[in-house]
Amino acid sequence: MAATRSNADPGLFGPDSVTWQAHGDPMMWIAGIRALYLQALHPRAVRGVTQNSDFRRDAWGRLMRTAGFVGTTTYGTTEAAERAGARVRKIHTLLGATDPGTGERYGVDEPALLMWVHCAEIGSYLHVLRRSGYPLTDAHADRYLAEHRHSARLVGLDPEAVPADRSELAAYFDRVRPELAAGAEAHEVDDFLRNPPVPSLLVPARALLWRRVAHLAYDSLPPYAHELYGRPAPPPATVTRRLRATGTLLRAIPARLRWQLPPRHILSAMARLGPAARPAPYKLGR
Repeated sequence: MAATRSNADPGLFGPDSVTWQAHGDPMMWIAGIRALYLQALHPRAVRGVTQNSDFRRDAWGRLMRTAGFVGTTTYGTTEAAERAGARVRKIHTLLGATDPGTGERYGVDEPALLMWVHCAEIGSYLHVLRRSGYPLTDAHADRYLAEHRHSARLVGLDPEAVPADRSELAAYFDRVRPELAAGAEAHEVDDFLRNPPVPSLLVPARALLWRRVAHLAYDSLPPYAHELYGRPAPPPATVTRRLRATGTLLRAIPARLRWQLPPRHILSAMARLGPAARPAPYKLGR
């Protein structure tokens, strides 16, 4: 097999990383929606979103900006990733939120809030990929979490404080669990994700496709999240079966076709590094 171009910048992670292979999987979109559901259960964190943007008008934009950030930091050059991180950090320094109960004003760049958003996001990616049949072993999962100390640094976290393996991530979620609640903002996110506003021509597609995706993302949440939201989910075995079926269906779509969708991060990386940089699950075994 042809080698990658040695003089090209591989970026933060590079083609030999778990992240490089895993983030090319189409189930990342469902994982991203799961992350939104989970992130919304931290009252202080979700206020930072709802009080600084018109969430219902800009939710799609927020989702696409998150996808763009993940794509750039995974497949872009080191310079592009650092630039994206600096942009996020600058925006965060300008924003704050107010606790409606106490009147306390706080910055959205509090380390505890950044940590929650990071762990809910990365943990969701890992959970959905593995549960849907993507071939990540326990060792791969630990490598993936360790690699994402890089992305944590980009948003302003101390990498040494970020969970670097499955046991540390599980311990983190156990510690934060008492702080979680489904307040008005969380239900606003839930309402949007279940019934997002779309042009009239797309209403049938919303009913046929989007709600299935959103329901599957919700169903894959941990049981305590279902309890907080007040909506039950099917039995775990049923959810796993549906995740695997969805993963099988989406992975049957040729990767080159999927990667044509903007902003084409993977194709740009392959153009920069050569065809051997193509992400693929079988490369995890190397």
